[in-house]
Amino acid sequence: MTTSTLHAQGTATRPLAELINRQEPAWEVVNQWIREAKNKVQVLPKTPARADSALLAAQVTTRSPIGAIIYETGGILIDNGWLRVLGSGSFQMNRTLMGWNQGKPAGMLLVADDILGGFYAINGGAFGQETIGKVFYFAPDNLRWEATGRTYSEFLVFCFSGDLKGYYRNFRWKGWEQEVSALKGTQSVACYPYLFTKEGKNVGKNKRGTVPVQELWDFEQNMQRQLDGPR
Repeated sequence: MTTSTLHAQGTATRPLAELINRQEPAWEVVNQWIREAKNKVQVLPKTPARADSALLAAQVTTRSPIGAIIYETGGILIDNGWLRVLGSGSFQMNRTLMGWNQGKPAGMLLVADDILGGFYAINGGAFGQETIGKVFYFAPDNLRWEATGRTYSEFLVFCFSGDLKGYYRNFRWKGWEQEVSALKGTQSVACYPYLFTKEGKNVGKNKRGTVPVQELWDFEQNMQRQLDGPR
């Protein structure tokens, strides 16, 4: 499954009945990963009508993990909400996967983000043909898209059971759990000095404020263009 599947243009829309796979539902596999998770995982409840429309918009079957998460969850919060995996939207995370991708760059599909403005996207061509289907990470400390080398399924397993403490060791501050868990999935934490500056590398000493995740995305993309030009 690649973003070309989800973003296909000019193809016939498949009805909901064709997208719901009851013989080999991937949710059984994903749910097993969640049960075995080493990190704290919170599955947000879905609204059936919203799940139906979100799956129709994505045009991907529930035989794939991404389809299963869209159809079976309102999204997933990991590590007290530090990481957010997009699904069909919920009260706590009022963003659907396809809705969030509207107006975003072509050739990628944003599927998750972290609280500090790090964004995860499946490569649909924006990052080259050799890594189609692999997840890339937009790092807020250098404003670069970085290859993770992981497929979407492998990314999920990393979120659920990977060493997030080590991965984010330079980004966490004392008491972050309480601060982060109080936010909704439409909010992010903006730091000043900015994380991508020399002065902003010590997150614990930075000023922090809550901003809409869309605002932080727009700011980082604009800064990346100003500092480096189109990439």
